Amino acid sequence: MTLNYLSLTLYYEICRIFMANQVFMSTVKYIKPTESELEILQVLWAKGLASVREVHEELSKTKDAGYTTTLKLMQIMNEKGLVKRDDSVKTHIYQAAVSREKTQKHLLGKMINTLFGGSTTQLVMQALGNHKASEVELEEIQNLINNLKKQ
Repeated sequence: MTLNYLSLTLYYEICRIFMANQVFMSTVKYIKPTESELEILQVLWAKGLASVREVHEELSKTKDAGYTTTLKLMQIMNEKGLVKRDDSVKTHIYQAAVSREKTQKHLLGKMINTLFGGSTTQLVMQALGNHKASEVELEEIQNLINNLKKQ
């Protein structure tokens, strides 16, 4: 009788934890980065690890941004969970907490649904119609299409 009670209790606890995790995972929302946050993420994805100064210097090559603005944005991004900060040394080191691929998939999916009415064909037609693709890029696209047809 004791073994059955323990088994039942253990089973109940496993189910309770599993269901709690399912509810938690379904309520976790993706945090959409702003345009400025995406620029910072691009730098962090390229560098891996970087200080605020390094990120600011990289951003300053293409736009006029103040150091304190970059610092504040990175602090906000840390609070949002977009970046991780190692503050074990005097100069805080940051790294992206979200992957480039996951971010691209999320933003592209949202764009396809909202801007192109769910049509990937419209997206591709617009992209290829407005930008001149090189011969190498067209070959890569053709290979991708061929591979998709085989699946």
